[in-house]
Amino acid sequence: MIRDEKRLEALLAEVHEWVRTVVHPAEDRVAAEDAVPDEIVADMARRGFFGWSIPEEYGGLGLTTEELVRGALELSQCAVAFRARVGTNTGIGSEALVADGTEAQKRQWLPRLARGEVTGSFALTEREAGSDATALTTSARRDGDDYVLNGRKCYITNAPIAGLFTVLARTDADQPGARGISAFLVERGMPGLSVSAPYRMMGQAGSPVGEVILEDVHVPAVNLVGGIEGRGFHTAMKVLNKQRIHLAALCTGPAIRMLDLAMDHAETRQQSGRAIVDFQLVAALLADCRTDIAAAQALVLQTAKARDRGEDIALEASMCKYFASEACGRVADRCVQVFGGAGYVADHSPIERYYRDVRLFRLYEGTSQIHQLNIVKQMRRRRAETAGQARWPTSAV
Repeated sequence: MIRDEKRLEALLAEVHEWVRTVVHPAEDRVAAEDAVPDEIVADMARRGFFGWSIPEEYGGLGLTTEELVRGALELSQCAVAFRARVGTNTGIGSEALVADGTEAQKRQWLPRLARGEVTGSFALTEREAGSDATALTTSARRDGDDYVLNGRKCYITNAPIAGLFTVLARTDADQPGARGISAFLVERGMPGLSVSAPYRMMGQAGSPVGEVILEDVHVPAVNLVGGIEGRGFHTAMKVLNKQRIHLAALCTGPAIRMLDLAMDHAETRQQSGRAIVDFQLVAALLADCRTDIAAAQALVLQTAKARDRGEDIALEASMCKYFASEACGRVADRCVQVFGGAGYVADHSPIERYYRDVRLFRLYEGTSQIHQLNIVKQMRRRRAETAGQARWPTSAV
């Protein structure tokens, strides 16, 4: 759903130009300093990047899913750290509030998240509750007007710099699986809350990821998302189904950037008196990259439109994340191959950094293997629900 084509095109043109004039020249600095410069963060805030998917009544741009993924395709054509810096605010760090927060919760936090005054973070994963997030053990015990939270979350994007955490915790120890899980808004500075130093990682320099430690953290009951216990995992699934479409777009943008770099190299690198793009085996690598990117874009946009129409997209969101992240990995590998030895040397090309950065895409917010299982699960659910009906939605293709 596109509400105003001219307004959207102006936003996309702004982002396209900003990425190339501001961000690309700063990529090496981010890699060296392992941080996005403060002046660029402030610039992103002035441009409204932190509030893309936050409703307009709370200070955001209120982008629809289709508008959001089109913006993400542009914003992510650069080092991952830049889109990750705003990504939690305009994604998983605010979406629980947007989807299920009380009006008071929304008015307290969404304007600040939209302005980039506070960085949001979504704290679901634990060391023994990753792919099976319903196995989480972080507890929330009611104590008068508070809940007391205890537990440890890991692999949490932006945790070291976040000011607001959406924490999933078990409020009913007698309820197995998802039924006893609730979501809480936990503020930085609450006694007992601490975060680890950023992890040392294979890639994604400048995007801090760490642990969230909760030791007898007293959280006011008014910070229970939606004000109702036991709905936290349902909220998380709402967040993740939308975010999987968003993330699929954020996987596709770097693939576009890597292919641009590979095309530039292939058209200028000479071998035996000819540009290497003229060699058929090199051309085949480039053609396969372009095809993967086009397929990912088409799937993401189709699914975004379906979500905006209010359709059930649990299956398609999983397919988006699975295909786009795997496609990005294939593009990265081919592009390094096109560069040859220069693709392996950081002094010669940024392609090796992209290669390391995008490897994480196939792991977070559901590994590829978990999405394969979920895709089949959703297929079986739909077959059972639509027995005797057409099972392929050809009208939506």
